[in-house]
Amino acid sequence: MNGMEIARAYYETYGRPMLEEQFPELCGVIAVGLTGAGSECYGFDDEVSRDHDMEPGFQIFLPGEDAVDRRTAFRLERAYAKLPKEFMGLSRGRLDPVGGSRHGVHRAEEYFQEKTGTPDGCLSLPQWLSTPDYVLAEAVNGEIWSDPSGLVTTVRERLAAMPEDVRRKRLAGQLLLMAQAGQYNYRRCLAHGEEAAAQLAAVEFVKSAMTVSFLLNRRYMPYYKWSFRALRALPEQPVLPETFEYLLTTPNDASVCEDKYFMIEDAASCVIEALQAQELTKAVCGDLEKHAYSVNDGIADPEVRNLHILAAV
Repeated sequence: MNGMEIARAYYETYGRPMLEEQFPELCGVIAVGLTGAGSECYGFDDEVSRDHDMEPGFQIFLPGEDAVDRRTAFRLERAYAKLPKEFMGLSRGRLDPVGGSRHGVHRAEEYFQEKTGTPDGCLSLPQWLSTPDYVLAEAVNGEIWSDPSGLVTTVRERLAAMPEDVRRKRLAGQLLLMAQAGQYNYRRCLAHGEEAAAQLAAVEFVKSAMTVSFLLNRRYMPYYKWSFRALRALPEQPVLPETFEYLLTTPNDASVCEDKYFMIEDAASCVIEALQAQELTKAVCGDLEKHAYSVNDGIADPEVRNLHILAAV
C-alpha cells in the first residue's frame, strides 16, 4: 500500500470512529483528507520515502471559531494525538500543540492562507500571476475523503480553476524562455565553445517546456523533484518525457550536440502543434518567440495582456 492508502485506512480504522463517537456534532462541518507537500499526497512515495516524514496520519480541517470554538478544537487535537502510534509498520511522531505541520487538526482558512496567501481560494490577479505552480499543486493535490459542507473542496476547486488569461500569460512567458534558451542560446553557447553554458541552456529549455506541458493540460507542475513523475502521468504529453531526459543527461560535445539541437527543435514543433490544437496561437511558423507573443495577444483582459510578457514567470 502507498502512503495515501495507508492514511485512508488509518482514518477509516481509527479516525472516523473517533470523530463519530466523540465529536458527532462536528461531522457535518469538518473536512477530512490528506493534501500538501508530502510525496504521499501525490501518490509518488516508495520505500525510499519512508526514511523521513512518513507516518500514519491524516488532516482534519475545521471552519472558523464562530462555528467551532477553541475549546472544542483543543479537545479534537488531544483526541487525534491519542490515536494509535503504530499502524501498518509506520510510527507516528510527536505533534506540536496545534496538530503538526502535515497531519492533525487545522483551521481551513489558516491552512490555505499559509499555502496560497488567501483563506478562501479567491486569488487576486497579482496572486494568480505570482504564486508558484508547486504551491498551487500542493493546495489541490491528495484526497479529501469527507467534506459534507464543502469547507475544503470549494476552496480547492477555486484554486484548481486557473483563469484562462492567467494561463495564457504564464504560457507566453514560458514559450519565450523556451525560444531564448533552446532555439537561440543553445547553439550560440556551443559556438563560443561553452559546453557547460550550453547545458544550462538545455536545462532552462526543459524547465520551461515542462511547465508549458502542464499548462497545456491545465495542471500545476509540482516541486521539481516530482516534476518528471507528474509529467509522465499527464493525459496529453506534447513532448515525451524521454526527450527531456535525453536533453538533461547527455553531454554537449561534437558527437551529440547536433542531435540535441534537432531534438530541441522537434520538441518546439510538438509544443506549437499543441498550441494550435487548443487555438492558443495564430502564428504560422516554427519560431516559439512569435508564438509566445501570439498567445499573449489572445489575452482578453487588457491589464493582463499589457503586462510584460514575463510577468507571470
